[in-house]
Amino acid sequence: MRRIDVLGIGIGLFFTGGLVYLLLRLAGVEPLQAGVWSQAIFILGVLGWLSTYLLRVFTGRMTYHRQLQDYAERVISDRLARMSPEELAALEAKILAETNDTADPELGDN
Repeated sequence: MRRIDVLGIGIGLFFTGGLVYLLLRLAGVEPLQAGVWSQAIFILGVLGWLSTYLLRVFTGRMTYHRQLQDYAERVISDRLARMSPEELAALEAKILAETNDTADPELGDN
């Protein structure tokens, strides 16, 4: 997010709070109560945004995580595409050997 975006969001929130206050005043709410309610609405909005942000952080669905995963997948697919059939066969044999090595000790423990 760019600095101008943050400033725009901040100014937008400022004017939205004022608009909520004015709407409450036009609805007949006393000035003190209108201020309290507009602040309460703002706080609930911030808490709602924070909860969605924390949910994305803990589930790993942040934009950065997705970009990192996409990049890693592209690098791996590019490397696999550049490998010769012999190299692919050797890699497959190595992977099979590693999976067999990790599976054998588990069978021997019985």
